[in-house]
Amino acid sequence: MKKALVHDWYYVNGGAEKVIHSINNIWSDFDHFALVDFLNAADRDFILKGQKVNTSFIQKLPTAKSNHRKFLQFFPYAVEQFDLRAYDLILSSSASIAKGVLTNQNQLHICYCHSPMRYAWDLYHQYLEDANLTKGLKAIYAKYVLGKMRQWDITSLNRVDEFIANSNFIAKRIKKVYNRDATVIYPPVDVETFTLDVNKEDYFFTASRMVPYKKIKLIVKAFNDMPNKKLVVSGDGPEFNEIKKIAKSNITLLGFTSKEELKTHLQKAKAFVFAAEEDFGILPVEAQACGTPVIAYGKGGLLETVIDQETGLFFYEQSIMAIKDAIKRFERLNLDHKLISKHASKFSKQRFQEEMQQFIIKKYTEFKER
Repeated sequence: MKKALVHDWYYVNGGAEKVIHSINNIWSDFDHFALVDFLNAADRDFILKGQKVNTSFIQKLPTAKSNHRKFLQFFPYAVEQFDLRAYDLILSSSASIAKGVLTNQNQLHICYCHSPMRYAWDLYHQYLEDANLTKGLKAIYAKYVLGKMRQWDITSLNRVDEFIANSNFIAKRIKKVYNRDATVIYPPVDVETFTLDVNKEDYFFTASRMVPYKKIKLIVKAFNDMPNKKLVVSGDGPEFNEIKKIAKSNITLLGFTSKEELKTHLQKAKAFVFAAEEDFGILPVEAQACGTPVIAYGKGGLLETVIDQETGLFFYEQSIMAIKDAIKRFERLNLDHKLISKHASKFSKQRFQEEMQQFIIKKYTEFKER
């Protein structure tokens, strides 16, 4: 079985890349394809075990390294240029365009779908607002391009034989957008590294890339109104300087932190606060693996990973008042740190790798027997 693994792009070591890492633990003989590959050497060794990535022409375009997304209109053409005729199995890891590679009737194409492309579908209006593209000629062009992306996304849909979703939440989105059923296999979480610590300290913790939809600014504003509550924030990104200006003295901004530093803060925090609507949410599971309860926005994938009143609690509006109320309710709870950590173990890397291997072998065997 000659195998190709197609990922949207490589430029950070995020949740989707952790999926790639675990897939490479199952089979080490994939040939890799992506629009661009700008990983540093350490991340490449971890994710791809040093393997080469076949990239598209976008890799060589000026400024692609600093912002490959500006070439969005070329993405469908670029991904269709990958010649995959030599492969029996194509596995795509897609939150954008990887699922659109060209395949034929002799090939099995399985897509691990992190989400249908968010900026073209459910986050379309938010994307335009965040990019200040609601009015003017640039806005008209952006809307035209995104409309074309939606058309291509549906046109390329039948190139996928089997969909895997990273949560039931995403399986429902796949059904809504693509009218296709998807098997749910939760992504891998490194619960072996993020270990239990029952000795908690008197601070709340949050961590994320500082982009608008992650709602770090909202969490900071809520804690600005609670000067007797300490908040520690890990992460950097476009909103960092703006958040730094508004954060009061009870809030500590760490910027980028190493994995070890992140682990320590997750282990010692009295609770992890998370206000984004997430497709799955690896960080909240890592927090629970440390025995740390999660105070989270009750929508999306976290409804599948956090048990209300047992491993954390939910608030149901992305507002300052809702977060403040949730903190007050949390202070009245007495949660079992060992139970929280045990719950997180069901999302382990080993579980992911076993489920993926079994699914792919089963589907490939059925495909060859047709």
